[in-house]
Amino acid sequence: MMPPMDDLDDMDRKILAALHVNGRASWTDIAQLLGTSTTTVARRAQHLFGAGLARVAVLPHLENEGPVHVFIVRLTCAPGSQLRVAGMLARNPDIRYVTVVTGAYDIVFELVAPKHRDLYSMLVDFVQAVPGAQQSNADLVLHTYKVSYDWSVPVLGERAAPFALRRPAHTCERGHLDDVDREVLTALRDDGRASFQSVGSRLGISESTARRRLEAMLERGCATVTTFIPAAALGYEAEVLFWLSVEPSMQDSVAERLSGERGVRMIASTLGQASLMCEVIMPTTADLHHFTSRTLAAVPGIQSWTAGVQILTVKRGFLMVPWAEARIAAALSKPEGQARA
Repeated sequence: MMPPMDDLDDMDRKILAALHVNGRASWTDIAQLLGTSTTTVARRAQHLFGAGLARVAVLPHLENEGPVHVFIVRLTCAPGSQLRVAGMLARNPDIRYVTVVTGAYDIVFELVAPKHRDLYSMLVDFVQAVPGAQQSNADLVLHTYKVSYDWSVPVLGERAAPFALRRPAHTCERGHLDDVDREVLTALRDDGRASFQSVGSRLGISESTARRRLEAMLERGCATVTTFIPAAALGYEAEVLFWLSVEPSMQDSVAERLSGERGVRMIASTLGQASLMCEVIMPTTADLHHFTSRTLAAVPGIQSWTAGVQILTVKRGFLMVPWAEARIAAALSKPEGQARA
């Protein structure tokens, strides 16, 4: 179960926000940013990690090993089976993201398919074989305009801007990583805060080699330090997925306009009933109302939209998020009939 958010105070939220914008920052650097002691930051941060409120991972660029198709799939489920279905989807290594939502569909997930793979088996055979899965709707992602890691900055204030990690565009050739690079990424996948000394010892390389390899991959955009935290832990009330129908000739301009909104975490062009999909995080429902009634309403080219509130995110970046693990494990441990009872 997710720990109660009411137990978090302002310092807890600021530590989580600092880790969100720079997951490998030292406790000393975070303490200086927040104006408190290193001991306080280290003690509180370890408690937050232990409570399942944060996970830091170093993730490779999606296409390091070759071109892929990415599909956003919306799925309905048999009544009462949502958590079980979400858990079974999360077990699939080709699925990067799973969330339970409100609205016409129950689950949204993102499937990453290498272009040599059989799409029918991945999108039809696999989904239909999941007990409880019903109707699905898959949209091909054509282009991603924005993926943001700074939506939490307002919790820290603008002084956090120079503290945040720089995230350059992917500039290196596909498949250029060697075996040592891949081993470094694997070592940092489950614990993105592991020290270079521990990574070097695990792989049989020097600390300086581990450091140099990671820094080179980050500099070229081949890897990203990512911190997963529930938005509710920072006091945010709304995580919403929007599907926007847009005038075809204005798709780029609409996406670029919305990309300028800090609360828009991701926006992508899709081949389906909607032209654009975007993920939005807002501090309050009043802010969400402003976004729908003012921001979206004022953007030329948007014809209509539908939306679903994310009520439980289960997987991001190909990793199960820690605050969902216990709930999903409980759902999967029940026989199928009991899960729907």
